Amino acid sequence: MIEAEVELWRGDERIDAVWSYTALRSFGVNGNRFMLNGRPYFLKMALDQGYWPETLMAPPDVDALRRDVELALELGFNGVRKHQKLEDPRWLFFCDLFGLLVWAEMPSPYRFSPKAVQRLVSEWTEAIRRDISHPCICAWVPLNESWGVPDLPTNPAHRDYVRSLYHLTKTLDPTRPVIGNDGWEHVATDFITIHDYASNPAVLRERYATPESSALVLERQQPGGRPLVVSGFTPNEHPLIVSEFGGIALITDRKPGWGYSRVNDTEDLVVAYEGLLRALHACRGIAGFCYTQLTDTFQEKNGLLNADRSPKAAPERFAEATRGKRKAVAMDVDPEV
Repeated sequence: MIEAEVELWRGDERIDAVWSYTALRSFGVNGNRFMLNGRPYFLKMALDQGYWPETLMAPPDVDALRRDVELALELGFNGVRKHQKLEDPRWLFFCDLFGLLVWAEMPSPYRFSPKAVQRLVSEWTEAIRRDISHPCICAWVPLNESWGVPDLPTNPAHRDYVRSLYHLTKTLDPTRPVIGNDGWEHVATDFITIHDYASNPAVLRERYATPESSALVLERQQPGGRPLVVSGFTPNEHPLIVSEFGGIALITDRKPGWGYSRVNDTEDLVVAYEGLLRALHACRGIAGFCYTQLTDTFQEKNGLLNADRSPKAAPERFAEATRGKRKAVAMDVDPEV
């Protein structure tokens, strides 16, 4: 981050000044890799919904925003997917400051209608205009899991809408990748993203071990009963990212709740997390992952942190698994290792 101060002078008198900052960086795609500053960079992200127990979507104070960024880094992540929320710009400032990458995601409508389209386009345009200068944002996500476009495979208007959002976003900001509809039913995107909650590490390793096995996933997998690619869209060496996985809930008699899979004590949670992360780090068919999730949220007890941000196990154990021992190869260079 580069600090900058602009001063306004009238003769020998300084009449105003403003402080800000900038950064020199680039994001892009090269074959099946995500690129940071012209080099392949493996994304290790967490899903972050940004809720607090007492204040819900509003942070209790600015320190809470800063602490969330620090905690994500302490757990070994190099990025977060801010899920279904346009976060407080002060949080983006701390991501800029500490170097945490961000997928910025628009809260999705639930139904398709002309009014929903008009409102989302207006608010999404405003969001991009507000946040485009934050160097931490490395991707834009206008829609998630076909919410608001439930009939993508059969309704041309729904497909045209996703394509229009993709191209609108690329027009407003041609410097960042865009995922038109995250998770499945891809129509227009720079990444192929998959929500895969397989709880068996061996299954994940088999699916994404190589680019060839990952290509078969596009043909065979149907998460949520939906195809990963809609007819008419052909993936051409798009980077493949497992943008939701895990979701391991720690469930006890004192703390009931829900998760995609469940364990009953802290050690089992750590062991299950280590197994999933070890599997994905061994896979050469992906360009990154996003674990569900950073903190517990309402009935969802699948965070690595409780809703009050206390860790469910020693953060360093989670961090070691998150960072992994991924070795650099010709087309898979991670500057962190």
